[in-house]
Amino acid sequence: MIAIIDYGMGNLRSVQKAVEKVGFDSVLVDTPEGIENADKVILPGVGAFKDAMQGLKDRGLVDPILRHIREGKPYLGICLGLQVLFTESEEDGPCRGLDVIPGRVVRLREDHLKIPHIGWNQVSFKTDVPIANGIPQGSYMYFVHSYYVCPDDADVIAAVTEYGREFPTFIWKDNIFATQFHPEKSQANGLTLIRNFAGG
Repeated sequence: MIAIIDYGMGNLRSVQKAVEKVGFDSVLVDTPEGIENADKVILPGVGAFKDAMQGLKDRGLVDPILRHIREGKPYLGICLGLQVLFTESEEDGPCRGLDVIPGRVVRLREDHLKIPHIGWNQVSFKTDVPIANGIPQGSYMYFVHSYYVCPDDADVIAAVTEYGREFPTFIWKDNIFATQFHPEKSQANGLTLIRNFAGG
């Protein structure tokens, strides 16, 4: 079972529709039991880091997510679902995250560019990510964000994007896959990623 975690934030229905479009079923869950019964989880999200963490805590979802990851079950984080994996964010902060991936979430500071970074941009893969199989190098994906992740260990960076500076846009560590871009909004290439995750 693929569980899409509902913690009061994010475009849940568009993610669920994308999973359905590539031929898989999913359920929206907002309880610890829903996560514990899942084979795979997707944590989407749009909004503020602090609110996301509070939403997870209020619903008792932090420990079930950590257990899911520790047990080696596949996890796909999208946008905020990527950022909350990190130790802390400077947004409204510092604010503590799940601390699964050591590192920080920092603001894009590019005076000559519009922030937030919204729209299509290229993704350059640094390694062969299993769930990115079939997505060409330099493919365009859809972004909406003002912050980006800075992992302590560069080896977890699977892909990068340029927006004034190069920043990590895809994190991969064992069973953890997480993207700064929105695959559910990224047309064919995004659907390929979701299909690979759901069917892998």
